[in-house]
Amino acid sequence: MTSSIYEHLLIEHQDDGISILTINRPDKLNALNHALLDELDRAVEEFDKSENASVLIITGAGEKAFVAGADIKELSSLTGAEGEKLSARGQAIFNRIENASKPVIALINGYALGGGAELAMACHIRIATENALIGLPEVSLGIIPGYGGTQRLTKLVGKSKALELILTGNPVKADEALQIQLVNHVRQADEAMELALTLAKKMMQNGPVALSKAIQAVHAAYSSNGFAKEAVLFGQLCETDDFREGTSAFLEKRKAEFKGK
Repeated sequence: MTSSIYEHLLIEHQDDGISILTINRPDKLNALNHALLDELDRAVEEFDKSENASVLIITGAGEKAFVAGADIKELSSLTGAEGEKLSARGQAIFNRIENASKPVIALINGYALGGGAELAMACHIRIATENALIGLPEVSLGIIPGYGGTQRLTKLVGKSKALELILTGNPVKADEALQIQLVNHVRQADEAMELALTLAKKMMQNGPVALSKAIQAVHAAYSSNGFAKEAVLFGQLCETDDFREGTSAFLEKRKAEFKGK
């Protein structure tokens, strides 16, 4: 997979199809500025279109932060129209992550505040290190989460807990984040990437088309036609080469060799 050159991102493409994207502004605790958001959008689009990349792991540079939030200096002078435009843009970028056709894993290695928490919630799976701190403190600045945080947090932890976290601005530590199902796993810092890679490799053993359709089906659970959408996707998979290979391999008691078709 050929990668663009980025100023604020580091991207490692492993031979096994796993890509690791590192937000690389450690001197600013990896805060999301306009330029970084643009690069993130391009990088995720590149990953989703690549035939050589199968799973994306997103993490932050340094030992303190995943992403400590948005760049407050850029936010401080926004007009109402500019703020609405920025919010819609951030939502579109994070929607691209959430709706990626391949699995995206967030490795939350420290502070994930504001836009950082919203980025993590847009990923399909979240692994937190023991020093992680996750929160949406926007009300302390006189605003609200604007990159989809009010919507995704509510879906993940429920309305009442989401309101508590958003209205107080209080962050949660890794153990509480696990308890309220905001993250999937908590590991020591030196074990978190190993788990992320293990999960990625496990996913990659399965049919790529099935993974993509599964992501779509789970997203449809939040719509009014989720069951119908699941049936349509199930039927589409029955027409794929991967389905025929997977069922044949099971019956023949051998390992399936999926081609993503």
